Amino acid sequence: MAAKRVEVFKEAMPRARRIALLSWPGMEAAQVKEAGQAARTLKIETMLVEVRNGDYEGAFSALAAEHADALFVLSNPLLNRDRKRIIALAARYRLPAFYEWRESAEDGGLLAYGAKIRDLNLRVVAFVDKIMKGAKPGDLPVEQPTSFELVIHLKTAKALGLTIPPSLLQRADQVIE
Repeated sequence: MAAKRVEVFKEAMPRARRIALLSWPGMEAAQVKEAGQAARTLKIETMLVEVRNGDYEGAFSALAAEHADALFVLSNPLLNRDRKRIIALAARYRLPAFYEWRESAEDGGLLAYGAKIRDLNLRVVAFVDKIMKGAKPGDLPVEQPTSFELVIHLKTAKALGLTIPPSLLQRADQVIE
């Protein structure tokens, strides 16, 4: 998913050359690697900014000093928990920010692209049902999400002086105005 989100980011901001990957220390190594590889393919430089000890102010100061064009918030339960704080800081620092979950865009983040939570929850319910009926968790297959959604917050784009390409707006599952 991280690679696909970098591709969507590049479509939304074709002139961007440098993105900051916001991470919680030690939690997203695979995402950092995947996002970095996708970014290099698209000629985008990445920089990793870790939120150490919950110091979001310090993390945003660091990425501002590095002149990032945008912020890519990696998928992490702690970062999702603190999304409103991250969204507020991104707005204050005038940084376009990209997220995985639709709630982030609904809360004012620029763009979210990820699996549909409702569908994931339905799959969890199905797995719990099987386990409750005696299935061994280790015998159940690993599943990947099959349905994804793109949510764009146009009010945030306008506040940042960004124009989202019509092709991306047409593909969006929801455009918040």
